[in-house]
Amino acid sequence: MSNGKILVIDDEDIVLMSCHRALTPEGYNVKTAKSGVRLKMLENETFNLALIDVKMPDMDGMEVLKKIKERWPDVVVIIITGYSAIATAVSSIKLGAFDYIEKPFTPEFMINVAKRIFNQRGWILRKAFIDEFRNEIVSLRDTENPVIFYKEGTWARQIRGEFWEVGCDVRYWLLAGQLAYIELHEKIDMLVAGESFGKILSGTGQTEDLISPMTGVVKEINNQANEAMSALIRDNLSEGWLLWLARIQPIVLT
Repeated sequence: MSNGKILVIDDEDIVLMSCHRALTPEGYNVKTAKSGVRLKMLENETFNLALIDVKMPDMDGMEVLKKIKERWPDVVVIIITGYSAIATAVSSIKLGAFDYIEKPFTPEFMINVAKRIFNQRGWILRKAFIDEFRNEIVSLRDTENPVIFYKEGTWARQIRGEFWEVGCDVRYWLLAGQLAYIELHEKIDMLVAGESFGKILSGTGQTEDLISPMTGVVKEINNQANEAMSALIRDNLSEGWLLWLARIQPIVLT
């Protein structure tokens, strides 16, 4: 019994083959095409999900996305992109794409993407998670207030007026094997650029300093950080989630 029908459009044989090999054993009905002009396949079959490469020689992936959303609006579209095309991929969200994924990706990651789309219970749980921790998390997809500084798992961005958020990248620390608990220094009233303002603790007892990217007076601390972090991990980090830890008013040290 099929778990859902998936169409993969990409000009690289290795991507088509990888998606087919990863998803077919999971019960998905997978069809592949090397050309964007093969959209006629959608006229003859009903697909639930389309994975589209953003750059193809015969037809731009953005054009394919537009055509699909115009003629088959119920098809969920995910854009496949390389690192150099991230800006284009972000724009695809505004055109109706559900999300984008970056090359290279593992078979396990692709399976998780498909499960997230087709598992209705997963949709419900994810929406509840976002609603509960909406004020504690930041998505890398946020195009209105993008992160403007990022280095080694920490980041900063201006949020309103002269106030900034400083935080950590959950996926970065998890993949580094360090993330189990976030501990900010006690009675922290100022962040200083280049100095530690907290620690990342692992389940094995290892610690890693969180280094502040900027200097400023602390105005607010995220007291729900560890609860939100745990929820992010349960969400399998299917997106690039960032966690803000402190909101500050920057100052210039003389």
